Amino acid sequence: MPRNRSAIAALQKLEADREALDAKQRELEVQAARELGEIILGSGLENFSKKGLRKVAEELGKLGEDAAIEKLTGRGATRASNAAPGTQ
Repeated sequence: MPRNRSAIAALQKLEADREALDAKQRELEVQAARELGEIILGSGLENFSKKGLRKVAEELGKLGEDAAIEKLTGRGATRASNAAPGTQ
């Protein structure tokens, strides 16, 4: 019988660990949202509707950072292209 109790105890510990990880994830999501909000405020994007901002963010996310910057600015904006000429 001790074996069953240890398995039960292990399951209880696993459940407690999952709950702790879920709480940590929620905390980090709030921190990430705060950081993103600070970046967006003052950029002009705060004037977008929630729906519009979500759509823009989803489409930019699909493109990736470098492709999105290049598409929006019309010029190469990769980190490598920002290096001095002849250093690539």
